[in-house]
Amino acid sequence: MNEYIAELIGTFLLILLGNGVVANVVLTGTKGHNSGWIVISIGWGLAVFVGVAVAGPVSGAHINPAVTIGLAMSGLFPWAKVAMFIISQLLGASLGALVVWLFYRDHFKQTEDAGAKLACFSTGPAIRKTSSNMLSEIIGTFVLVFVILYIGDASLDLPGVENPKIGLGTLGALPVAFLVIAIGLSLGGTTGYAINPARDLAPRIMHSILPLKNKGTSDWKYAWIPVVGPIIGALIAGGLFLLHEGIFG
Repeated sequence: MNEYIAELIGTFLLILLGNGVVANVVLTGTKGHNSGWIVISIGWGLAVFVGVAVAGPVSGAHINPAVTIGLAMSGLFPWAKVAMFIISQLLGASLGALVVWLFYRDHFKQTEDAGAKLACFSTGPAIRKTSSNMLSEIIGTFVLVFVILYIGDASLDLPGVENPKIGLGTLGALPVAFLVIAIGLSLGGTTGYAINPARDLAPRIMHSILPLKNKGTSDWKYAWIPVVGPIIGALIAGGLFLLHEGIFG
């Protein structure tokens, strides 16, 4: 398995289990209906755990374009590979969203709330205000990438390792799961904490094209925020890492 396939599979598992837990909570008639935000936050953390466990040994488990861009910005990942990593992540996220739809198709049919259906694919703000929503995504993603860079002791000079894999897997699957849970519980209440352009954009595209009854709008007016915000947050984290290493390294 090469690193691009690993990113595809890791992101597929992330979205299948992450959006799967959202579907279990918000769709009508499921066993987990109305079990709440804490369940969703923990579910997303465990979804990251699974994606990282699978992709980590092969690609470093970025499974997130913001992580890929942040690592490239910090000098720990080659810019030449960024585009293919992101394409792999987008494809994996699309497949994950498709399988969630297939898995919960009977519950999608029973659910009347179009907003609940969209939530099974992509994020949305609790209070719609562009500046605040953007800031939420920037800060959440900054925390994610910054912690990866520092707690993970990110370095391309690892004794005895000729080709180290840098990414979420640098921390190990369990610590990064706790990191995502912490971000969700602390910073997820405003926008649903996409903190991952692939996690939001690719499933939103799938929502727009899949045959969902009374699905309503895919909310494209908001869709740019969970893409641009995480990228900005990742660039800030990578830039501060470079600045710190330059001053104190």
